[in-house]
Amino acid sequence: MGNDVVRIGVTGHIRLTRGSLRPIYRALVQVLRAQLRLHGAVHGVTCFAEGTDRLFARAVSDLAGTFEVVLPGPPDNGRQTRRLLQRARRVTHVTPHQTPEFRYAAASEQMLQSCDLLVAVWDGAQNGTHGGTAHTVARARELGKPVQVVWPRKAKRRRQVGGGSMSDSSRIPAAAARTSG
Repeated sequence: MGNDVVRIGVTGHIRLTRGSLRPIYRALVQVLRAQLRLHGAVHGVTCFAEGTDRLFARAVSDLAGTFEVVLPGPPDNGRQTRRLLQRARRVTHVTPHQTPEFRYAAASEQMLQSCDLLVAVWDGAQNGTHGGTAHTVARARELGKPVQVVWPRKAKRRRQVGGGSMSDSSRIPAAAARTSG
């Protein structure tokens, strides 16, 4: 076991089904424990979006790791959000942009620049917005960052369909078990 701190960034889907939260949390804990065995300490870097990012912050904290937050905009004012933000070692804000996509892209870029490894809770879908999960994974690979994709068998996400109704996706990518760099 090493005595260095590994800096782990996270990206992932925000519209997770309720039944996905526990399997994804457990998968994140498993990844973090493996990194703890290798390095001795972990430090998370998250943009703190709903869903994956907050599960990751909670998992890092529960394993006695530290984390920092790169906020693309003001967070919601919920009690759980405030409690998690209080645990953060550092909170920074990105330069304001006109659209949420560009704010998240800027926050993700800052997160990528400061991490050693990216964990992506991702169903493998290549579509999405600028600053979203697929974009962040592609950018990490451009930078030569190792990417570990996590998508547990029971994970599903809700998608916007037509006029705003939601449907579930349980698509499991072939790349889900792969680590790339």
